[in-house]
Order: sequence, then C-alpha cells, then structure tokens
Amino acid sequence: MTQLLDQLNGPDDIKKMSVQDLEVLAGELRSFMVENVSKTGGHLAPSLGTVELTLALYHVFDFPDDKLVWDVGHQAYTHKIITGRKDRFATLRTKGGITGFPNRFESPYDAFGVGHASTAISAALGMALARDLDGGDQAVIAVLGDGALTGGEAFEGLNNAGDLGRNLIVILNDNGRSIDENVGAMSEYLSKLRLLPQYNRAKRDVEHLLKSIPHIGGRVYRTASAIKDGVRTALVPGGLFEEMGFRYLGPLDGHNLPLLIETLQQVRRMQGPILLHVHTKKGKGYLPAERAPEKFHGIGRFDVKTGECPCRKGVPTYTAVFSQALQQLAADDADIVAITAAMPSGTGLKAFGERYPDRCFDVGIAEEHAVTLAAGLAAAGKKPVVALYSTFAQRAYDQILHDVCLQKLPVVLALDRAGLVGQDGPTHHGVFDYSYLRPLPHMTVMAPKDEAELRDMLATALSLRAPVALRYPRGCGVGAALREEFSLLPVGKAEVLRGSGSLALLAVGSMVHPAEETADQLSAAGIAARVVNMRFIKPLDTELLCRLAREEGVRAFVTMEENVLAGGFGSAVIEALGEEGISMPVLRLGIGDDFVPQGTREELLALCGLTPEAMAERIKEFWKGLDG
Repeated sequence: MTQLLDQLNGPDDIKKMSVQDLEVLAGELRSFMVENVSKTGGHLAPSLGTVELTLALYHVFDFPDDKLVWDVGHQAYTHKIITGRKDRFATLRTKGGITGFPNRFESPYDAFGVGHASTAISAALGMALARDLDGGDQAVIAVLGDGALTGGEAFEGLNNAGDLGRNLIVILNDNGRSIDENVGAMSEYLSKLRLLPQYNRAKRDVEHLLKSIPHIGGRVYRTASAIKDGVRTALVPGGLFEEMGFRYLGPLDGHNLPLLIETLQQVRRMQGPILLHVHTKKGKGYLPAERAPEKFHGIGRFDVKTGECPCRKGVPTYTAVFSQALQQLAADDADIVAITAAMPSGTGLKAFGERYPDRCFDVGIAEEHAVTLAAGLAAAGKKPVVALYSTFAQRAYDQILHDVCLQKLPVVLALDRAGLVGQDGPTHHGVFDYSYLRPLPHMTVMAPKDEAELRDMLATALSLRAPVALRYPRGCGVGAALREEFSLLPVGKAEVLRGSGSLALLAVGSMVHPAEETADQLSAAGIAARVVNMRFIKPLDTELLCRLAREEGVRAFVTMEENVLAGGFGSAVIEALGEEGISMPVLRLGIGDDFVPQGTREELLALCGLTPEAMAERIKEFWKGLDG
C-alpha cells in the first residue's frame, strides 16, 4: 500500500502533510524504492538513509526557488520521486528514462548536476554568491554524504565559504560510509561527535552559564567565542567547523522527522554559514541493505525477499582477475603496494588489503592525493598500483602529469570501468582516458583484449619502472583461459590475429573481439580483413603500421576503440602515418563528440555504432568509397 504516495502530486503536498503523515509517507517511499530499484538496479542504500531528511527539507524550504544541491547524488531518490518523477521512477537508469543522479536537464528541482563526490559545497557557494549579487534572499543548501568529507574539494569549499561568511546551509549526512566504511581522521572525528549525545545540551549549558555571570557574562561569552585555540574547542565539540567559520549544529538523529523539521525551521532563520550534522543509517528500512550497505550502495537487479542478485557463474570479471593477479605478483615482490580512493571493493583491492594489510592504503575520496601518495611511494623505491575507475582518474590529471610523469616515477594506474559503463551514464563512462593520457610524456598506455592478457599486462606494467596506465572494462571477461604463470609483453608491440586481407582492422582493448566478429561479417560480404590487437596506445607499434601500409594489397586501415575519437587511438594512428609520410585511407570507429547517455552497455554500443553489425556496415560503405 502506498496510499499517501499515490496521492502525492508534487513538493507542495509535502508542506501540507502533518508530521504523522510524513512518517507514514517515509515508509511508503522506502517500499516504493526497494520495489523499483530491484528491477532497474541503482544506488539504493544511500537513498534509503535520506528519506526523512529529504521530506523535512521539502516541508520547510521552498524549492526550486530555494536551491538544493546534492553531493554525488547517491542519496537523491526521494528527491526525484517527490518532484514529479514518481510515475517515471520505474525507468530509473534505463535508456531514455530518468537518470540515476540529479540532472539540470531533467528537472528544475535539480539545481546542479552531479555524479562525482565533494562538489556540492563549491557549487552551492557559487549559487549563494550569485544570489547576493542579485539581491535575493533564497536559501541555498548543500547536502553532503557517502564520504564526501574525505575529498579535498569539500574542504576547499568549506574554507572559502567560512571565510566569505555568506548565508549557506551545509547538511552533513553522516552514515559513516562512502561505499565501504569511511576512513581517515575526519571519519574518526565525526564518529566522536556521534558518540556525544550530550553535545548540544553541553553547548547550550556553557553559553547559559557564561551569560548568567552578573555584569560581565556577555563579555565573557563573547571573549570565549573569540578564542582561537584549544580552549574553545574543549568547550565546544564540533569546534573544527566552528573554527572554519561555520556555526555547527548537531549531531541530530536523521530519522527523527519532528526534530529535523524543528531544527531546519530554526536554521532557516539563522545568518551566515551553518553546518548541520545529521546521523543516518545507510540502507535504513530494508534489512538486507542495512546488513550489507556496501553491497546495496550500487546494486543491479535483486530479489526483494532475499536481497540476492541473480547468480553469475563461470567467467570472472576483469576486476576479479586484476585482484587475483596483483595478489599473486605481490607474493613474490614485497615492494608492490596498492592504493584505492574509497573503492576497495569496487576496484578489487579489498582482498589484497585483507592479505597484505600493511601494503594497502585506502585514502578516501581523494584521487589527487592517491596519485601523489603513489608518487611518493615510488620515489622511495616502492612499486605502487593505484586502482581507480577511469572516470575518477580524471580528477587527478595534474598529479598524473606533474607528480608522476614529469619525474618518470614507476606508478601503475589500474583504470577499471573504462569505456561505456552502462546505467550510471555520462558522469561515469570512462571514454576519455586514451585521449587524456596519450599526450603525457613518459607515459605508457595499454589495454588488454581479454582477461588473460590483463594478467600479463599488469606484470609487464610493474616490470617497467616507469609511469604506466592499464585500462580495462567493467564486467565479465570473454572467457579466456587463465594461466598460472605471467608473460612479459614486448612494449609497444602489437599482435596480429589475422594476417591476410586488403583491409587492416586495428583494434585496441575491448574492441578486439568485436573486430574479429566484424571481420567475419566482412568476409561474408567478400571483403578480406586482417585483425590486429594493437595492445599499446602509447607507444604505438609504428613499425607494424608502416609495414602494413607499405605492403602490397593493403588498401586501408580501420581503427576501433571504445574511447572518444578526439585525440584517441585512431588519432594516434593518423599522426604516426603522417610523421612517416605515408598516405593511407583511415576510417576511425569510436565515440563521437558528445556525452553518451545511460543504458545497458549493449544499447550504448549500438547507439555509438560500435557493434560488429554496425561497424561492418560502416566499413562496407567506406570500402565502396575507395573504389568511387
């Protein structure tokens, strides 16, 4: 039964509801989310934890005139449902459906588009400054959560906002987790605050006590408030935020609707930067998610009764193969260390950390720090492997360039989830890494055709003692046989898989096996095609390209990559031919100059024209043009 939810037509209805009705609605929203996300997949556990907070915000504030900015957006499903997207929620994260994150193009209630962590305070502060320049008085609210305070940009925003002193509300939804458990000194600090239920009472008591001193009480309180050392921090827990210029309130029970509403009504009238610390339970209301919040942080389809996902048997994922290979290599080399940015489970490093706890470092949502930390380890003689999703490595571009490549330090970037990742959409597709890594001096960039080659490439990367990026896709491998031993690959050398034909299909990484299927379809149409697994995007096998281009009977090249065409692998081939003075027709197949939406990987490959069928048709037209 979702009686109240069925009657809900928009945010204004939230304001009209009693607290009792809102508490009933909270339960209905949780059931609605669980039922729908079980069919589409999504970020369930974070959104289950913010139901009451979201309802309280919409009960008190006037969105979209007031501005609500969600950090990352993992927590925003209730926000989506009550802002006119209830009837489309069943399309969550599907092709043509509503997105999994707040999206400015989807709703006026989505004040800022998100997908990567720790951006909310900076964006909200920008909106607050614009409001003040325009003479407005709207409230601007940033909701943090899922480990956002482990990221450096959040502190940059706090620092600037506290200094400027503008009216800004920052709500810290503290559930103690990002995907896995939060790490670091800030997490420990927040844990201590959560363990001080007497905090607010003590703060009020101190204020009341000082002000009650006859004649001088007001001056004593103002003096105490101005003290900038440990005395004030001792009197006022939460003093870190106070010292940064914020008025700190909390921690509050984030599931206590009456308390949340009352507090937010008071906060709305306050001036200056406010930080409201709210404690919630990730996965609240759905027992499987409460027991395993990391599993339900981002989950595929699952059975509502059991919480179990459909079994995937047989072929291991690239992530699992990477994890096992790294452990195996580390067993024989004590200098190998691993670094992750709040993703030990997602990147496969959880098992490595359990086996080698002293050699595995989770730095929180801090990719920039992760890369420079690795550079420091490498400078001291270690062999660091930084496991990141491709999309998140973008956040550390300066560190890769300046701290790793400039100094020629042996850091291995293991870029998981490269290429089209599916339902998380454009904020998470890893389709730019060939292009942004290829220009960096001293960087080697490689991509395996299958999970067996991934093992050998990891061993090769660790042997080079130089900057290396190893890029591999999300999901299961192709079923290649895995050998126990490793083979080191010759750097910059491709592998010819089919050696005859007047057309050469040059494929890299996840496009190698589709290239072979494409060659089969071309053969049926009377076009004989060679297939080359290029392996290395940098250094490119220029020797092979020249030999193929000059060999009698090879009339054209086709490059295939799951990356943007601009500056990618195909561009590298054209540049190499140009430098050698070779004129050769080249058809580049890849991702065009636009952001790719959400959908299954199969749907998106079709959308981008990267299925074997679509590529074969493009090549046939190209081939006809050569004769025209």
